[in-house]
Amino acid sequence: MHETAVMERMQALLDGWSAAGDRREVFLRCYSMMTANMHGGIDRGDFSDAAWVARLLHRFAEYYFEALSQWEASPAVTPPVWRLAHQSTRHPDATVWQHLLLGVNAHINYDLVLTVHEILKPEWPKLPPGDRDGRFADYCRVNQIIADTIDAVQDDVLAPAMPVSAILDRLMGRLDEYLISRLITAWRDRTWSFAVELLEAADDETRNAIVARVEDKAMRIGSQISLGHDLSAEPQ
Repeated sequence: MHETAVMERMQALLDGWSAAGDRREVFLRCYSMMTANMHGGIDRGDFSDAAWVARLLHRFAEYYFEALSQWEASPAVTPPVWRLAHQSTRHPDATVWQHLLLGVNAHINYDLVLTVHEILKPEWPKLPPGDRDGRFADYCRVNQIIADTIDAVQDDVLAPAMPVSAILDRLMGRLDEYLISRLITAWRDRTWSFAVELLEAADDETRNAIVARVEDKAMRIGSQISLGHDLSAEPQ
């Protein structure tokens, strides 16, 4: 999927969801801002291997769209972590912070593991250690782009939907953005570790067990974000 097609598809969804008051807009608006800034980083030459980062970015977006299509066609077959994220947007008690973090959790702690594994799998066995380090270095450079985007997400996405977050931002300065950035960085570090485990797994049984662990971890994080509320159930 070409860069322009990805951004146009995101914008078309955002336009429709915004008009309908669909709170799936919260995560996707954040994600579209991150994606646009990632493309800016690629164009600026921020990465050692821009072509590899672009492939990773595009396949990552496809995982989001695939899960969304599954949800809209048959929620029961949607990955559970995405089922939780999408279902939460129908709950009147869920906050915009929960909508955002549940989406980020599903996309990073689940989709990104599978994406990194898929993109690296063809080359990993013959990739020299130095080149593996280069892949990881480019992967880590994304963390700075995320950190640079968080403040805009707070101002443009969260504050208009939840005015108390603007008050919090004034009281805490950049501390809340810093904490979110650190959280996402920690998630992405673990994601890479899981992807490497998958790459080095001896057989399909081992890989399936690792994917099950990935899904279980993401669901436990989702439960923590839900703060004890059953956001996966249909609202009454």
